[in-house]
Amino acid sequence: MTGGREARAAVADATGALTRDPVAADPVEPRDPSDLTGLVAVVTGGASGIGLATARLLARRGARVAVLDLAPALAAGLPAPLVGFPADVRDDAAVRAAVEAVVARFGRLDVLVNNAGIGAQGTVADNDDAEWARVLDLNVVGMVRVTRHALPHLRRSPAAAIVNTCSIAATAGLPQRALYSASKGAVLSLTLAMAADHVADGIRVNCVNPGTVDTPWVDRLLASAADPVAERAALEARQPLGRLVSPEEVAAAVVHLASPAAGSTTGTALAVDGGMQGLRVRPRAR
Repeated sequence: MTGGREARAAVADATGALTRDPVAADPVEPRDPSDLTGLVAVVTGGASGIGLATARLLARRGARVAVLDLAPALAAGLPAPLVGFPADVRDDAAVRAAVEAVVARFGRLDVLVNNAGIGAQGTVADNDDAEWARVLDLNVVGMVRVTRHALPHLRRSPAAAIVNTCSIAATAGLPQRALYSASKGAVLSLTLAMAADHVADGIRVNCVNPGTVDTPWVDRLLASAADPVAERAALEARQPLGRLVSPEEVAAAVVHLASPAAGSTTGTALAVDGGMQGLRVRPRAR
């Protein structure tokens, strides 16, 4: 018996001979695994820097993208087709409401990018308990809150993925970054634990470890330096490529890990650091 596909692929010509229908006979092209059409993504801290670059790339790949950020950050507006949802990741009720609003609008949730975070400077003695609590609450527990409320929806997705924004500070000792490094070290361990907990749910969990990225936070850091030009040169020199990482380069790594193209990748930390973590190169001649 001829199956439906074969039957459609063969049609009788005017003389009774069978010829191939060129449209029906062509095999169906497999979907590009980097295509995110039909998926819904949430990006926290998505109004600027790495988050905005990631949200825009997700949208270009076909995803419908919800940006969770503070109301003032969203007030300036987002580029189409991104949709903003105000939420402070330190506020559990606000996070729950924002996630539910995303699902109510788009009908599903497939990808979560936990990107919201803040920087911190100083040695272990330079920040008081209140500042330690503030940074850890935002950089670590904030990810916990958003993930907690996203999980019921991610479990229903056929392509569920979580990508956390970690840092080179989790894997290399950097001066004057004790608090920030502690928070990002926690994010790295949290990523691995989440990957183990939720692999049976069909949810992949990974993180990216950027080096020093050319973001508004780094701009503010440089502006506060005694010699901004010299400080920028020092930041560039410590990365073997000799320049800062761009937000778009980090976004490309995030979107790859979030896409079905990385369907066998979970529990992985992907460095996007210009070689800072793994390379030991001679200083460049001046």
